[in-house]
Amino acid sequence: MRPFAVLSVVAVVAAGCDGSGFLPGAGEGGDPTAETTAAAAVAATVRTNVKAGATAVPVDTVLRVAASDGTLTAVTVQSAAGPIKGRISPANGRWVASDRLEPGVRYRVRATAENADGVEVKSDTSFRTQALSLAQQTYPSVSPLDGEKVGVGMPVVVTFDLPVSDKVAFEKNMTVTSTPKQAGSWRWVSDKEAHWRPKSYWKAGSKVSVDVDVNSVSAGGGVYGQEDRDIDFTVGDAHVYKVNAKTHQMKVFKNGSLVRTLPITTGKAGFITRSGVKVIMEKFASRRMNSETVGIPQGSSEAYDIDDVKWAMRLTNSGEFIHAAPWSVGSQGRDNVSHGCTGMSTDNAAWLYSMTRRGDVVEYVGTDRPMEPDNGYGDWNIKWADYVDGSALS
Repeated sequence: MRPFAVLSVVAVVAAGCDGSGFLPGAGEGGDPTAETTAAAAVAATVRTNVKAGATAVPVDTVLRVAASDGTLTAVTVQSAAGPIKGRISPANGRWVASDRLEPGVRYRVRATAENADGVEVKSDTSFRTQALSLAQQTYPSVSPLDGEKVGVGMPVVVTFDLPVSDKVAFEKNMTVTSTPKQAGSWRWVSDKEAHWRPKSYWKAGSKVSVDVDVNSVSAGGGVYGQEDRDIDFTVGDAHVYKVNAKTHQMKVFKNGSLVRTLPITTGKAGFITRSGVKVIMEKFASRRMNSETVGIPQGSSEAYDIDDVKWAMRLTNSGEFIHAAPWSVGSQGRDNVSHGCTGMSTDNAAWLYSMTRRGDVVEYVGTDRPMEPDNGYGDWNIKWADYVDGSALS
């Protein structure tokens, strides 16, 4: 903490004599040599942890104002970027800002204190913060979106456009709260991405708030958080789809009850579908499917390019989807003939698509190819203790 700088001092001296030539309370025969004086209380002074007139003040500075030989009674901090809020602590009488500073802004600090006699002293000072380019600020994007309703497997995903090296500082300012309350943890996937999930699937109907309060927090390396993000979302019914690649069936559960069993096909030899827990990432009523996007070159005997695949729901970054596959209806419920996707009839895919939302869970068994934890929303494939170890605060 910087040493507090004195902003201004006003001294006021009050006389102790009544001006009559007599001592207060003395009779006519009082001692004329007796005198009394009352010393004035020492004037209060106002101090701040930012020097008056300072320039290039770091934006992660937490502004503090205090009084000496008196009591701080009021503090206002104004700037073109808006006011800085704060409060005077009943414990120590100091005013502490609740917001950090904005870059390249002139701040004006006005404060009032009073001494033991109630005599006020006012201070008025200013300073300017460091200027930052966009290359010195990292912006947080948050998923789910504000107001979105998601499935019980949806992780909170925060993506930064510049790397965060001081993950501890950032994570201390990133919180997830829910009603009902559910234990959870952050896990850093990379220098640019952090996920948060509850210990178990979200409880259906949960209300969740995400506060990424990293504005002007140091990310390390001369980079600072660009903006705070506050997101509220809700969790819908518990949709869990259980896929068995050996029996070629998908069992659709809603809030723990089996709704339907659908015949499906999954990946054939050489294109085995991954086993493990997957989460619906996005939905497309119609999508072009081209084998080149998954590493199968044009001209290969396995190449495909289908322009209008219906009711496609992404499960992995690597290209696994659930979708309508009318060309494989004869194999659905019998054989695995796809290139890794889960295919079903157009009617069944349309029905499933209509009830599915982002964050719904699809649990796969029956293959020896495991789901990678960072291939999409693969968070549920990590043991809880290992997930917690991925937190910068663990």
